[in-house]
Amino acid sequence: MTDSRWRALLQRIVYASTFERVVISLAALLLSILVGGVLILVSGRLTTCPTAAATYLGVGFCYDPITVFDRLFFGALGDPMNPLFRPFAGEFAPPFRAGWSPFNSEMAVTLRETAVLIFTGLSVAVAFRADVFNIGTQGQLVVGAITSAVSLTALGPVAPSGIAGSLLLIPAGLLAGAIAGGLYGAIPGALKAYADANEVITTIMLNFVAAKVALFLVSGPLQRADSQIAQTEPIPAAASIPSVLFDARTGFSLVALAVAVCTALACYYLLNHTTLGYELRTSGLQAAAARYAGVKTDRTIVGSLVLSGALGGLGGAIYVMMIVGDFQTGVPSYGFDGITVAILAGSNPLGVLLAAPLFGIIQSGSIVIDTTTNVPPQLVDVLRGLIVLFVAMPEFFRQFGRRFFEDDGGEIDG
Repeated sequence: MTDSRWRALLQRIVYASTFERVVISLAALLLSILVGGVLILVSGRLTTCPTAAATYLGVGFCYDPITVFDRLFFGALGDPMNPLFRPFAGEFAPPFRAGWSPFNSEMAVTLRETAVLIFTGLSVAVAFRADVFNIGTQGQLVVGAITSAVSLTALGPVAPSGIAGSLLLIPAGLLAGAIAGGLYGAIPGALKAYADANEVITTIMLNFVAAKVALFLVSGPLQRADSQIAQTEPIPAAASIPSVLFDARTGFSLVALAVAVCTALACYYLLNHTTLGYELRTSGLQAAAARYAGVKTDRTIVGSLVLSGALGGLGGAIYVMMIVGDFQTGVPSYGFDGITVAILAGSNPLGVLLAAPLFGIIQSGSIVIDTTTNVPPQLVDVLRGLIVLFVAMPEFFRQFGRRFFEDDGGEIDG
C-alpha cells in the first residue's frame, strides 16, 4: 500500500463519525474479551486445582472464562439473566431471573462508582479540551474530599435539623469541595500560564502533596478522637446525600447520580454554547490563532484548570457525602481512572456519560469475581487492564493522529 493510501486510511480513522467510533469501541471490547478468555484458559491450565471448572475439547481448566466474564458484566448488575433463557438452544424462558430487581446491592455499587467517575472523567475532559493535561485530578479530589468533610463537621452544630439541615449542608459540602478543588487546580494552571511549567509534571507532583498533607491532617490535628485509624470526625447525618429506592447501606444515592448527569450536561453546554467554552476549545485547537483572535490564553489555561479542579473536588465531596461519611486515607484512584474515562469519551462530556458506566461495571464486577469465584485477584486485575487498554487505545490513537494531521498542515484528500 502506498504512503498516500496509508495516510488516507489513518485519516479515515482519525475523522471517524460518532457511530463509527462507537462500533470501534465495541469491537475493541469484544477483542479484549477474546484475548482475556484465552489468558484465563492458559492460566487455568497452568494452575493446579482439585476439580476442573470447565472442560473444552476434552481438556479440563481450573478457570472458566464464560463464568468469569458473566460475573464481571452481569454480576455487576445483580445477575439479571435467567439461566433457563437460552434462545440459541431453543429455550425461551423469561429473560430476567425471577425476583431480580434493578435496585440490588451490586447495581448500587456499579452506579456508585459511575457517579464519582463521571466527575473525575469530566475533570480530565474539560482540561483536555483546552489542550491542558491535568493528571492531578486525584489530588484535587482528595483536597475536595477532606475540605468537604471538615466544613460539614464544623457546620453541623449550627445547622438546623431535619430536611432544612440537609438543604443547607448538602449544597455547602458540594460547594466546599468544588472551591477547594478549583483552588488546588489553579496552582498548576498559574505555573503553566505564567512560569511555563509543564502541567503534567506539576499536577503529578501535586497528587503526592495532597495525599501526604491529608495523611498528616487526619493522623494528627483532624483525627477522630475515638478512632485508632486515620480518619476525620463523621459528617452530620443531615449532610449525607439521601438514598432513593436503594438501600442506604449500599452507599449509593440516585440524587448524587442525577447531580453528576446534570453536571455533565452543564459542561457540554458550557463548552459548546458559551464564550468561555469557545475560548477553551479554540485555545486547545490552536493557541496561536486564539491569541490572534483576542483570546487571553494565559487566563484560559488557568480557568480550564480551575474548572477541572472544581469538578475533581466535587467528585471528592460526593465520595465523602455519599460513600464513606467522613474523610479517611486510602481514597480509591478515581482521579487516575478518570483519565481513561476522558480518553475513551474523546474529551466529550456526553461521551463521559457513556464511558463512566463501563468502568463502573468493571470495578463492581471485579468485586463480584473476587467473592464468587476462585480466580486470583491478580488475574482479575490483568483482565481489567486488558479491557481498559483495548477500549481506550483506539480513541487515544485517534487523538494522536488528529495532532499529526494538524501539525502536518491539516486534512488531506483520500
